[in-house]
Amino acid sequence: MTQQYWVGEFFVDLSRNQITVNQEVKTLAPKALSVLTVLAQHQGQVISQDAILDAVWQDTIVSPNTLQRCIAQLRKALGDDGKEQSFIKTHAKQGYSLECDVRWQTQSPSAAPAQYTENTHPEPSHTPAPAQIRSRSQFGFALFAAAFFIVGLAASVLFEPSSSEQLTISEFRPLTATDNREVAGVYSPDGEYIVFHRFSTELCRNSIWAKRIDTQQEFRLTNNLDINGQHQFSPDGKTLAFVQTSTCVQPVTQKLCYHLMTLDFDKALQTPQTPTRVLECKNSQIREPQWLDSEHIALLQKTDERWKLIRYSLTDNSSAPLYEVSDGDIISYDYSRKDGLLAVVRLGEGEHYYLDMLRPDGEQVSSHRIHYPNTIARFRPIYPNFSPYENQLAFSTGRQLYTLTYQGQVSLVTLPVDEPMGSPVFHPDGNRMLVIKGQYDSDILTIPFGNEASLQTSQATILERSTKEESNAIFQPGGDLLAFNSARSGQMQIWLSDGQVPRQLSNFPMDTSLYETHWSADGSELLTNADKALVKFSLDGTAHAIALANPVEQLFYWDSRAQTALAQLKINGVLTFAELNLTNSAIRVLNDREVTWALKTADGSLVYSDHMDRFWRSGPVEDELIQPLLAQGSDRRFAAYGNTLYGINENAQLWSYDLHSGDFKILTTVANEIVRISAVNDEQILLIKQLTSRKEVVELLLAE
Repeated sequence: MTQQYWVGEFFVDLSRNQITVNQEVKTLAPKALSVLTVLAQHQGQVISQDAILDAVWQDTIVSPNTLQRCIAQLRKALGDDGKEQSFIKTHAKQGYSLECDVRWQTQSPSAAPAQYTENTHPEPSHTPAPAQIRSRSQFGFALFAAAFFIVGLAASVLFEPSSSEQLTISEFRPLTATDNREVAGVYSPDGEYIVFHRFSTELCRNSIWAKRIDTQQEFRLTNNLDINGQHQFSPDGKTLAFVQTSTCVQPVTQKLCYHLMTLDFDKALQTPQTPTRVLECKNSQIREPQWLDSEHIALLQKTDERWKLIRYSLTDNSSAPLYEVSDGDIISYDYSRKDGLLAVVRLGEGEHYYLDMLRPDGEQVSSHRIHYPNTIARFRPIYPNFSPYENQLAFSTGRQLYTLTYQGQVSLVTLPVDEPMGSPVFHPDGNRMLVIKGQYDSDILTIPFGNEASLQTSQATILERSTKEESNAIFQPGGDLLAFNSARSGQMQIWLSDGQVPRQLSNFPMDTSLYETHWSADGSELLTNADKALVKFSLDGTAHAIALANPVEQLFYWDSRAQTALAQLKINGVLTFAELNLTNSAIRVLNDREVTWALKTADGSLVYSDHMDRFWRSGPVEDELIQPLLAQGSDRRFAAYGNTLYGINENAQLWSYDLHSGDFKILTTVANEIVRISAVNDEQILLIKQLTSRKEVVELLLAE
């Protein structure tokens, strides 16, 4: 079936579930677009309600109200108020007709209305230019969205595997619904319990809980709040394994230490337990434990800047490499005990993603490049899990679910939903699955100050507020505009505000991961990191994608005059701190440290922080450690105005440091909810305040 066509001046793209007009993109539920397509195929003819219902909802019983809601959604998207009925006309007791000209797309998809124009600078011949820029969508949750999610999934969530098997969602059921954040849900091997993390938002720590599915009774399994990672059951269901993170007592090569922990599940159901530490890593990172058998656990371990898969023996307290790559990096993996297979996603040759299937002893069964559809950005990593269907995994990009065959073929599973969710974890019987969905809400605060001595957090006011995330606020150089990221329109976008009425600048497609944004020196353009690729925006909304051969993990700083950027790139799988020439895409590696944030001050000095939260200043021969800031780093970043640095330390103290005079000051103490310092000028400091970070575990039941 043709995936693209025109209805009057509206361009309909079924592959993206979108209608576009005058560069404005609207995303609709696939069923609504299916209704439009049926009417378009019979343009000018009256089609009865029954005929439309039979065509769109085959073998599914739905009420006429469902069709009427779809018609209402279409009329709204087409700008038809339902009274004049210029597009879709209602014929009393007969049905509907489409009264507008229809043109079916016969050219290639490139003939469709383009949202972005490609930068004229050529890209290396071995790397195709990014076809489209996507964006991060942050978790959010509202009652009307949940209703849409339930109706949409119950009506038409379909796997489309290569075999004749189909998977249909018959019921949506929330399993946790508190004011806390609940994540990392897994089933017990017998399928009777789910186990999940429950976070304390104030302390950023979690405890492990279980819930019996049939009775909904909850059990707290751990007696302390800690930083616990993803957990997995042993094959017999008696032991949980997970990684716990803590601050190293005497840090040497890393600030955090990682511990493999186990927990007796049966005992913990009776009374909360203290987990047992079986392995400690002080100079490497570990994550994602998976039981291979009753005595061996697979782990991802990061050494020498790359992740490798290891096999740890509980009996011998020893480990051995299971799988590693010398050119690239491992992104994620999953294990199917039933099939005896490991599925490993890695970044490999040409900065493409590959799926490697392994035996539990590390023997490679197959290796295939993952072929992304145009709905997934080229550099976007994926985290697939095994599904109940043979030769297939499943993953989520936020609002869309996909299947992934062992041969690397990706297929869309379901309609877009209003709220993002994580990749599904399937029940042992294969008749249901768990996903995580939730809400993140943050505001932009401003603290006015004429001088540092007058700084008072009590004078903080909200500069930008919605019920969604607002972040990354930056002042326009030489102007009065504020640029910031916001999900207030339902999708994370770049917004501009003159202090009165904010307006949306970008128009990224659904599920775009949107990261850092920076102004040009003259305040006429913005450079943003979207889905680990760079896009330049003019103030009229014109966007130009910059052709790059490597994913941009973080965009630290933009020197628009020299057309260079400070960034953390991923080169051959290794995070690399580099200066990127935006004119010819040349890369100049700056050093081999693991950099977390960087900027340049007014006098051109390069200042950066590393993974140990130490501050460094570039020098003529070697970089200099800034001694007065040794205890002042944190994950809340830092900013600069002139040649003065501003940051927030682990004790929530806001500080300043003059690079010229060496003057260090503690300015004030901020609330624990302040998650980031965003920008500073001569009149105010911008801070990002977290209001809500709530997630919940939900269960989707599959129809038989």
